[in-house]
Amino acid sequence: MKPFVGRKTELHQLQEFRKRKIAGLVVVCGRRRVGKSTLIEQFAQESRFLEFYGLPPDQGLTVQGQLNHFSKLLGSYFQLPAVKLENWHQALSLLAQLTREGQFTILLDEISWMAGSDKAFPGVLKGVWDTQLKKNPRLILILCGSVTSWIEDNILYGTGFMGRVSLTIHLKEMPLSDANLFWGNRSISAHEKFKVLCVTGGIPRYLEEMKPEETAEHNIKRLCFTKGGVLVDEFDKIFRDIFLKQADDYKKIVQALVHGSCDLGELCKKLGILPTGGLSRKLHVLEQAGFIVRHYVWEKGTKKSKLSKFRLSDNYLRFYLKYIDPKRSLVEQGLYPDLFLEDLPDWETVMGLQFENLVLNNLLPIQKLLHIPPSSLLSVAPYFRRATKRQKGCQIDLLIQTRHSLYPCEIKFGKKITSNVLQEMAEKIELLPSPQGMSIRPVLIYQGELAPAIKEADLFTHLIPFEQLLQVC
Repeated sequence: MKPFVGRKTELHQLQEFRKRKIAGLVVVCGRRRVGKSTLIEQFAQESRFLEFYGLPPDQGLTVQGQLNHFSKLLGSYFQLPAVKLENWHQALSLLAQLTREGQFTILLDEISWMAGSDKAFPGVLKGVWDTQLKKNPRLILILCGSVTSWIEDNILYGTGFMGRVSLTIHLKEMPLSDANLFWGNRSISAHEKFKVLCVTGGIPRYLEEMKPEETAEHNIKRLCFTKGGVLVDEFDKIFRDIFLKQADDYKKIVQALVHGSCDLGELCKKLGILPTGGLSRKLHVLEQAGFIVRHYVWEKGTKKSKLSKFRLSDNYLRFYLKYIDPKRSLVEQGLYPDLFLEDLPDWETVMGLQFENLVLNNLLPIQKLLHIPPSSLLSVAPYFRRATKRQKGCQIDLLIQTRHSLYPCEIKFGKKITSNVLQEMAEKIELLPSPQGMSIRPVLIYQGELAPAIKEADLFTHLIPFEQLLQVC
């Protein structure tokens, strides 16, 4: 069994929660493969742990099929003969009776699958919690799932559960400092780690498949371009499991974001559709699933603009759609193993976008490296301004605004970072509408070799190599 890595903050939250003198209801949600179940299992080691998981919604699976599965798991935990469960009230009531005394952590995993087509499930669960389960003060019930939209609609914002959920953890991908631990104590260069993380992001399930003794090139070829590789059909699995019959519609949306962020109008144009409530709902679902992020532009001070852009924030999804999907049939025939990654089309551009994701998904270490106290922060997001007849357009990879300073951050990837970045940043500072009396502190976050002129020019107040981001907790 592989050692548990990272998640100190979330584990601490759960351990503090256990100190309460009453029963507790917890929700843990997040992208598939992000380590939700593993986190809960690690936390539950100090109690009796009962895990019940819903079966994937395959064709022909009924509510009774889910109940039969629940019955088998219940029987295995308590050495009971098979019990024919007629409905969820009977099933959950039996669970409550068997856990009336003692310290228990109960996990209902992939709860949207468990509920299936039974619309009464949330109400039944709420009723059994109120009248039976919570009467054991040493019991913690954890509801977990990848279909965050179902959890939102039925649990977090459902009227039945109002005021009952005492802790919600939305598990994100691992910070870079935790992902770095998967290489152990080996002396592996930051560039090699960068290559792997550009494919996997901070998704622990993918990093577990990485072999530290192999080069980044070999790892990526084995996982992505070899018949049977874990990441070859992973996209289909997660999209089918989460989005069911609408998987193709969601795929088109993320495909439209592969080459960079888009505002709503640009996205609709790429999709060939008009903006509708249905599209807004799908974008929200993708955001809650951990696949995209919506960034709002902040004006001077603390006023929030109506302008926003959607960014494909998941590195695996972009890598799959750009490089694996077009060659999928060749990969599955075993005809695509001996490629040289840097010969793939648009490699530098795509890796630049992947690097940008790694940075924007790890803002806390940047804040620490810039020595910015949390109380001073006003906004942290990419900045963009549309071109008009009166003014030029402006785009900054990351703009951090504090009470007294603006930190325009340029994010650069390349074998060599040329001195052109100096002129680019100077032009952006010129176009940036900054409040009067504020300091401008340009920052360069980079992966690659810096041209000597960049340091000599003394334009950037901070130069942050990717290697530092791997080390800051």
